Amino acid sequence: MPGFARTVYRLQEAALRRPTFAYLAELERSQWLPRAELEALQARKLNRLLQTALVHSPWHAQRIRAAGLAEQVAVGEVALADLARLPTMDKADARRNVDGLVWHGVPGGAFRYNTGGSSGEPLIFYYGRERQASDAAGRMRARRWWGVEVGEREVYLWGAPVELNKTDRIKTLRDRLLNQLVLNAFEMSPKRMDQYAEAIEAYHPKCIYGYASSVALLAAHVEARGKKLRLPSLRVVCVTGEPLYPYQRELIGRVFGVPVANEFGSRDVGYTSHEAPCGQLLLMSESIILEVLDREGRQVNDGEPGEAVMTGLCSEAQPFIRYRTGDTVCMSAEPNRQGRGLHVLAEVAGRSTDFLVRPDGTIMHALAGIYVLRAVAGVAEFKIIQHSLRDLDVLVVPNDRWEDSMRAIIEAGLRSRMGHQVRIAVRVTDHIPPEGSGKYRYVISRVTTPVSAIVGPDAVAE
Repeated sequence: MPGFARTVYRLQEAALRRPTFAYLAELERSQWLPRAELEALQARKLNRLLQTALVHSPWHAQRIRAAGLAEQVAVGEVALADLARLPTMDKADARRNVDGLVWHGVPGGAFRYNTGGSSGEPLIFYYGRERQASDAAGRMRARRWWGVEVGEREVYLWGAPVELNKTDRIKTLRDRLLNQLVLNAFEMSPKRMDQYAEAIEAYHPKCIYGYASSVALLAAHVEARGKKLRLPSLRVVCVTGEPLYPYQRELIGRVFGVPVANEFGSRDVGYTSHEAPCGQLLLMSESIILEVLDREGRQVNDGEPGEAVMTGLCSEAQPFIRYRTGDTVCMSAEPNRQGRGLHVLAEVAGRSTDFLVRPDGTIMHALAGIYVLRAVAGVAEFKIIQHSLRDLDVLVVPNDRWEDSMRAIIEAGLRSRMGHQVRIAVRVTDHIPPEGSGKYRYVISRVTTPVSAIVGPDAVAE
C-alpha cells in the first residue's frame, strides 16, 4: 500500500506541474553540503529571486533600485551580506501592495491564499508551484529523518470544515489514497476523542501530525481514560502551529510512546524548519534565508532572541524578501550533530493560541474561530474573546470592503462552530490594542477547561 500511495502522490504532483519529487531529490543531496557550499547555493537562489522581483514585482523593483542593488542583481552578483542593504517588509506592506508584488504570469500559475497575523489581521497573498513543491518536499525529507517514507500511513489532527462540500469530499478521498487519515481538530469532545484514539490504533500510522495543543489535548484525554495505546508502527509525532511547551512534549511522548518532533513555519513564508532525531531544529536552508534582528533591525548574535526575518527563496510568485514574521527565535552557532550543513535554530518562541469551548464541553482549536473571520473580506483585524460557555465577543477593525451585513455572516459562521445557544456580539472598533505583555492574541478564552493543565498557566493567563 505505501508503494501505491507513493505512486498516487507522484501522479498528483505531475498532473499539477509541481516539481515536488525533483526538489526532494535535490534536498536529499544538498543537506549534506558543507555550510559554506550551502550558503553559496542560497546566494545563487537569492540572485534568481531578486532578478525575478526586479522584472516582475514593481514594488520590490523600486526598493532594489533605491538600495543601489539593481546592477548587481542584473548580473547575479548579490552576496548574502548585501541582502541587509534592502529594507525589511512586513504584513502591512504585503497587504497594501499586492498588485505591485504578484507575478500572475509565473510559470504554473499564481494561487491565492490567506492567513492571519497579529490580532488576526488577515493577509491575502499568492504562491506558485515552486513554493508548493518546496513545502511538500521539505516535509518529506524531514519525515525521512524519522524513518517515515513517502506514502506510509500518517494521521493528521487538523482543521476541517463543519460540512463537507464536493471539493472537501474529493480531498478526503485523495487523503485516503495517499495513506493520510485526517481527524478534525475542531471537534475535540470527550466522545470524539475516544473515537480518535480507537481510529489511530486501528490505522497503524507511522507518523501523527497536528497542532501542538490539539495533540496534547488528545494525549491528556487518553491518559485520563487510563488507556494504553498500542501503536507498534508509530515512529514519531510531529507537531506544528504554535510553540511546543516542555510539558506538552513530555505528555505526548509518554502517551504515544515515541519521540515528539517540532515543526516551525507559516502560511505566508512557508515550511521553515523541523526537529531532527538529534534534538536540533534544522532550518530549510535551501528554501529560506533567516535573519534574526533586534528592534532596531540589527542582526543579533547566535543564542540571542530576536525577530525572525525571512526571505523565501521559492516565493517568486509573490516575493517575500526580508519579511518580518513577528515570531521570536534564536539561532545556534552549533553545527548539526548528524553532519548536515543546514542551519540550526536554538529556540522558536513563536506565538500561542487558545482554545474555544462549546456549551457541551467540546474543546476546539482557536483556528476553528479564526478561519471564520479570515473568510470575511471586510475584516482588517479581529479578536475573539470567550467570556463564558455561552458568551462570545468579536472585535472587528473593518477595511474599506466592510458592510454591516457582514456582522450576520460572522455570527452565523461562529454559531456553526460554537452552537446556536451561544450569544455572539460583533463590535466594530477602530483599534485592537495588544495584551499587557505587548503580544497580540487573536483568540482569548476565559473558560476554565482541562486545557490549562496542558498548555500551562503562562500560555492562558491574561
